Amino acid sequence: MGDDRRILFERVYLDTYSQILGYAMRRCDSPEDAADVVAETFEIAWRKVDDLPSGEQARLWLYGVARNVLANHRRGRLRRHTHQTALREDIADRYARTPSPEEHMELGAIGRVFRELSDDDRELLSLVVWEGLDAGEIARVLGGSRNAVRIRLHRARRRFSRGLAASGVESIPTSPDVRLTTGRSL
Repeated sequence: MGDDRRILFERVYLDTYSQILGYAMRRCDSPEDAADVVAETFEIAWRKVDDLPSGEQARLWLYGVARNVLANHRRGRLRRHTHQTALREDIADRYARTPSPEEHMELGAIGRVFRELSDDDRELLSLVVWEGLDAGEIARVLGGSRNAVRIRLHRARRRFSRGLAASGVESIPTSPDVRLTTGRSL
């Protein structure tokens, strides 16, 4: 960037920063959001320094840029809120059924046994059940061989089964409402 353009930008920045910040602060829910709007506004001004007017017109131009940035932030927040609401509803629908007291006790025991496993065992079992990966895919994720993953997975399953048996859990619940979403067994 040439010196003239840099000097123009610096002058406009110093002359208008507090006004643009005030504009954003009055329109944002938090100081952090306002700071983001101001940063993005001046980032756009930096990229478009050749379009940046001088004097009083620069401030008005920056207000227009800040207004557009705020509109984009609001649309993004609305999109995120819509997606989060849909996700919450999906989760609530999927897991709304209340387990019977017996199932609740068994699920609690399964959770305790799972948490007592080593980090490595929990990761392996999670990759199979929650992520739906097979031994070859897990090998790529972990950077090992398929055979080594199969052996480690077999041992992790065996330790998990022993822990379940020691906790009095005969088998993992298999009703459609309790079964894990991937349909894969441990």
